[in-house]
Amino acid sequence: MTDVPASAAGGHHRPAAAAVGPAGLWNIANILTMVRLLLVPAFVLLMLHNGGYDPVWRSFAWAAFAIAMITDLFDGQLARRYNLVTDFGKIADPIADKAIMGAALICLSALSDLPWWVTGVILFREIGITLMRFWVIRIGVIPASRGGKLKTLAQGTAVGMYILALTGPLATLRFWVMAVAVVLTVVTGFDYVRQAVVLRRAGRATEEVTR
Repeated sequence: MTDVPASAAGGHHRPAAAAVGPAGLWNIANILTMVRLLLVPAFVLLMLHNGGYDPVWRSFAWAAFAIAMITDLFDGQLARRYNLVTDFGKIADPIADKAIMGAALICLSALSDLPWWVTGVILFREIGITLMRFWVIRIGVIPASRGGKLKTLAQGTAVGMYILALTGPLATLRFWVMAVAVVLTVVTGFDYVRQAVVLRRAGRATEEVTR
């Protein structure tokens, strides 16, 4: 890069780069989030259809759950990569994530496929962390950690295996996958609490300096 001004290096002014404005509500990231929200009632209807034990309808429910999990992988990445972050997305994205997971866990426990204490532990963590994110959202965003991503993968895999009518060794395997998911849920939950407290303290320190 040269320090010579453009007017002296050829006599022509280069047009300034156009400023990037705020992202609109109707962008691809938000649309994927909305689709995930709409999949929640669809999943519940499919899961509970015909008493909730029909393998065919459980497969349809699994497909809806899988689509929701896949959109969860992409909407946040698209929002950050293409500057599509909006206030709606900040609020709706974590709600959509917890809604589909919560619906699946509650349906599984109601059908006696999954112990209620497992559902309680996961939902308590997920709802608590979501509220904590809102608590510090004015100061900053708590980024998803590697452990948090592993937790999401383990939860999605385990719950997906429980949604399907599995038998034999696969039914045993899903128990251990769920056990790993529960451990990661608890461990990463404590880590997010630590991050939120640090972020909140940093925000307070900044406010005191700027007074």
